[in-house]
Amino acid sequence: MKSIAALQNVVTPWSDGLEPTDAELAAVESEMPVVLAEVELLDALIALLDRTASEFDARRIRRAHNRVLAARRDLANRTAGTAVSGDAA
Repeated sequence: MKSIAALQNVVTPWSDGLEPTDAELAAVESEMPVVLAEVELLDALIALLDRTASEFDARRIRRAHNRVLAARRDLANRTAGTAVSGDAA
């Protein structure tokens, strides 16, 4: 029986091109309020998986949903004036 051996290194060497650029980090940072608002909404929804919603729970979900919409609106308003490479003129 023949043994099979890998011809490549077991671990791929770290490349300098794998680090995120400053522009990518800035984009992630600008989207963070939306992500946090969506996590808050998911937390409110997950809390209701095993019980019925009370008035307090309904209010919590409404507020979390409004925070998501406000964060998305703010992000859209911030990015509306910036041009991204590859966009149509």
